[in-house]
Amino acid sequence: MTTNAEIGHGSEFRRGDDASPEVFTALAEVTAINGISVSKDVVDATHMSSTERWEDIISSIKRTGEITVEMNFDPDSTTTTNCLADVASNSSRNYQFASPNDDVEWTILCFAVGFEIGDPVDDKMTATFTLKPTGKPGFIA
Repeated sequence: MTTNAEIGHGSEFRRGDDASPEVFTALAEVTAINGISVSKDVVDATHMSSTERWEDIISSIKRTGEITVEMNFDPDSTTTTNCLADVASNSSRNYQFASPNDDVEWTILCFAVGFEIGDPVDDKMTATFTLKPTGKPGFIA
């Protein structure tokens, strides 16, 4: 049994304003935040003398995953306006993920790469905002 698990309710995904000091504003009506991840590639360095024919690997490039932020779609909201402006821009911007109570926080420099609207006949309208991080994310726990 775990006593430390939390649900995502209360988490925020925030957009930086590029000012100094930078102020972050939460995107409105976010329903899910996915893909915040780090990984590392490895390269096979196995050679003819590798011990007992076991593969040898070496560390390579560190990578970040593509982030998707799902939300209720409001065509008149500041969130929609800002997301669309960020996708149209050729510049990166700082974003933050914050867990409930700000226990965990990531600050991530990203390029906004997509904004997709979902418009089902029998359910609420949704939007998915997609970002690709660049560089090392900042993590605070």
